[in-house]
Amino acid sequence: MQVLNDVLPIVLLFLGAVLLIVIIILVTKLVKTVDKINIILDDVEGKSQSLNGLFKAIERLGNTLDSANNKVTGFIAGMVKKVFKQKKAKKAKKEEEENE
Repeated sequence: MQVLNDVLPIVLLFLGAVLLIVIIILVTKLVKTVDKINIILDDVEGKSQSLNGLFKAIERLGNTLDSANNKVTGFIAGMVKKVFKQKKAKKAKKEEEENE
């Protein structure tokens, strides 16, 4: 039992030292990895900023097409209304003439 009391603290101290060294190595590698990720993210951000002009141009084109589409749709709807209104007017005129 005396041997365990003498050896066990030494083993625990040795394992603690090994664990501390491993943690230091892992943290160092983690810091290097985070630095590399930051560099990559900065590069991606710069490239996405350069595409903002393209996205704005696409948005303007989409808005222009939407506006043109609304005008064409409004024109066609107006024409259809006129045709039906004329048919209604002709029908009402025929009924009026028949009633006289």
